[in-house]
Amino acid sequence: MADTNTSSSAANCVEKLKSYVKTQKGLILAAEIVMSLCYDFIIIICYAASRYGGYSAVAICEMIFAIVFFVIFMMELDKQIQVINWVWSDLFRAGIGAALYIITSLICVIGGAGDGARIAGGVFGLIAGILFAYDTYTIFMQIKSTRQHTGAPTVSVFLQSLTFFYTDDTV
Repeated sequence: MADTNTSSSAANCVEKLKSYVKTQKGLILAAEIVMSLCYDFIIIICYAASRYGGYSAVAICEMIFAIVFFVIFMMELDKQIQVINWVWSDLFRAGIGAALYIITSLICVIGGAGDGARIAGGVFGLIAGILFAYDTYTIFMQIKSTRQHTGAPTVSVFLQSLTFFYTDDTV
């Protein structure tokens, strides 16, 4: 009896995974995870052959953050845990990831003269940075499209409020 529930729950999780990866957001997060894994692998190999090392921390941290957000959105925990604004948190995650990837990769590419392994890692990091920047753009456009636009008070409302304060009730 327990095996049936366990296999049914696992099948449900796999179905959620398959259906979420088919969405645009799921595909972008999956690509970020794969790029971070590949970047880690390339970084480890390239920096093992390189004279310099230590840039894999960005890829490891961003991969962990992308996995966490992937699981949260896939299991629809963002709808259950409403204390956190998940869209804005995801925007900050992707934006910071893009900035860190691009900065560290530019450091590797610019400072890697004569060190092909370092330059290769830097180029791959620039590709990952562009992917994170695209994710930031799509999240920003989502926020922009769902935001309610309320108009600013017009001059007549401002004048009405002024007349409210300057009415003479003593007469």
